[in-house]
Amino acid sequence: MKVYLKIHRHSDIETIACCDEALLNQIFTEGNLRIEISSTFFGGDLLAIDKAIEILKGASYFNIVGENITNMAIAQKILSKEGVRKINNIPMAMKMMF
Repeated sequence: MKVYLKIHRHSDIETIACCDEALLNQIFTEGNLRIEISSTFFGGDLLAIDKAIEILKGASYFNIVGENITNMAIAQKILSKEGVRKINNIPMAMKMMF
């Protein structure tokens, strides 16, 4: 399994964007909710999901989208199941540390 992962740096803050490989450049809507999985934000390196999980483990901020990456993040205890929101049955989650 592979995922796209991109690291965004702003000042001293890194935000990791990660999505399942098949979701890049798609848009999902449900009611007034919308998520665009753009190559600009998510389209970084195509990595094995295990490598992406290792990077996410050290992240203070991340935005992940897709069944594979969210399930693996839950299994690795990076994310609780309650932290996942679905838009049109596509799971997504964010982590922010203050």
